[in-house]
Amino acid sequence: MTITPKQILQALSHVDDPDLHKDLVSLGMIRNIQIDGLQLAFDLVLTTPACPMKEMLERACITAIHHFISAQAQVTVNIKSEVRNNNALNSALSNVKNVIAIASGKGGVGKSTVAVSLAKILSLSGAKVGLLDADIYGPSQAILTGTTGYKPDSVASNDGRNLMTPADVDGVKVFSIGYLVQDKDPIAWRGPMLSSAIKQFVQDVKWGELDYLLVDMPPGTGDVQITLSQAITLTGAIIVTTPQEIAVADARRALNMFRMKGLEVPVLGIIENMAWFQTPQLPDQKFYIFGQNGGTLLSQELNVPYLGAIPLFENLPGPIEARGNIWNQNPSIPFLSDIAGNMVRQLAVISAKPTPQNLTQ
Repeated sequence: MTITPKQILQALSHVDDPDLHKDLVSLGMIRNIQIDGLQLAFDLVLTTPACPMKEMLERACITAIHHFISAQAQVTVNIKSEVRNNNALNSALSNVKNVIAIASGKGGVGKSTVAVSLAKILSLSGAKVGLLDADIYGPSQAILTGTTGYKPDSVASNDGRNLMTPADVDGVKVFSIGYLVQDKDPIAWRGPMLSSAIKQFVQDVKWGELDYLLVDMPPGTGDVQITLSQAITLTGAIIVTTPQEIAVADARRALNMFRMKGLEVPVLGIIENMAWFQTPQLPDQKFYIFGQNGGTLLSQELNVPYLGAIPLFENLPGPIEARGNIWNQNPSIPFLSDIAGNMVRQLAVISAKPTPQNLTQ
């Protein structure tokens, strides 16, 4: 029996991407077909190394070959990734493929911890990740990433500008306003200074090539959020809330800000943090100390995806600064991994259906 590349492509055209609702062949995800008798190999090129569906798609491809060509075929699926560039219009961050705002309506909902944890998860999957601490009044990423005291060097760019170097934390590039001010100094800046600082973070930091730049936004709906959304092309925004009614009310305002005319940033979804409390002494019980289902109901009300929930655990270690075995023992990892997977799935949908956005330099 002679097997041809055309037969393989025909068989794999019966396998659909569950998010894009198109077959893998028409999406250009099948490449480099190799045939040696009944030994078949090809590349399955995913849109992100963090794709949560990779094992399912691999099994589906093998099943399709066995069903439509030969049950005796020995199939090797080489899973690769090619993060799509959703940031082509952004000259300030031309080497960054996706810029994602992590936002909240109010402080204290764990937005910064969620941002740094997602950065860690994406980096561990093999993606090139950066984290920008744009929370001007309450920068916390220097503490969360263990880079307090870091002073950025200045390097010359190809066009002669001086660029600041971000900190490197286990492969995640991190930059924070906290690197430029004294720990005890209040950041009492008004509107014009805020706008100037945000633009400087975007334009004067040597980010290099990144698949994802996560931006830890300040809480609320003020100058920084609007300036950042207009200064660069945001691929999308994520809203973090707790189940509390007051947090959900503020999250609603934050989400609707991104939908304002002139911003129109796609909302990738809602994350419900501190959704319930769990203790090792009672692992099967959930204590809803901040209320229940606030984020779920908000996602249904505003018709945006619900990316997932993160419980509150006892004696939880910090995110990136808790390295090695300490990070691996973090009970939040399964929840964060699911959320990161859901986030990149929403990015894939946006890639297939681009949303017009305004770009103001």
